[in-house]
Parts: sequence; structure tokens; C-alpha cells
Amino acid sequence: MESTKTQVAIDALNRIMELELAGVVIYTHYSLMIYGYNRIPIVSWLKSNAEEGLNHAHRAGELVTLLGGHPSLKIGPLLETTKHDIGDILRESLEHEKIALAAYYDLLKIVEGHSVLLEEYARDMIVEEEMHLDEVNKMLRKPGAIEPFKE
Repeated sequence: MESTKTQVAIDALNRIMELELAGVVIYTHYSLMIYGYNRIPIVSWLKSNAEEGLNHAHRAGELVTLLGGHPSLKIGPLLETTKHDIGDILRESLEHEKIALAAYYDLLKIVEGHSVLLEEYARDMIVEEEMHLDEVNKMLRKPGAIEPFKE
């Protein structure tokens, strides 16, 4: 990859890293704010998402250093609305995941045709993020609903 393209890819990977680290903070916070009968499985799911975000951030950072860049110390935007109903938390989660998914698609556009490694990474992460979006979408549906959740 040419040096200009490499720097654009590094910037995109750092943005991904920042978004994933924001997810760690968001999901950790959410896991502390769940109350009610379904608390235990939802807290476990949220903690698992925080761990996954940390792994995703680490993978992006490894690719930044592979390309000769410096991993960001920033954290992406935190979407806290101070609403802590489970539905509100899931809708905020859905929004965060959409932003992360868009960042992976942006990376794919940047590296397509230039780096098989980064293309495959972006594609793998897009699959993971789309599956995660589907999972949250299904959690937001009313029991028995077939149609995807629409805001």
C-alpha cells in the first residue's frame, strides 16, 4: 500500500479502536444499570459485549502497529442518555453498533484492492457486527414478532 493510503487506513483503524473502546465503557456502564427479573442474563450479555469490544479494539491496535502507526489513546463518543430502561439501553446499543459497523465498511472501502489482510479483517468484523446488530434487533422485538425492529 502506498504511504498516503497506509496513513488513511491507520486513521480508520484508530477510529475503530476508539469506537470499540467506547463500547467497552458503554457496555460496562449498562451492565451496572440493569434491574429487574431478567437482570442476570442481560448483565452477562452486556459484560460479554464489553469483553468483545476490548478484543476488537486490541485487534485494530495490532493492525495499526503492523502498518507502522501509533494506536490512539482516545475513546469514541459515549451515547449516554441517562435512560436506563432495558429497551432504552438496547436502542442505544443498536445505535452504537451501527456506528461501529459503518466504520468497518469505511475501512473496507479504503483498503479494497490494496491489502488482502485488511480486506479480510474488515469483512470478518463486518460479519460479526452485522450478526450483533441482528441479535440486538431481535431483543428489541415483541415476543412473536417476525418483522425486524424499526425505530
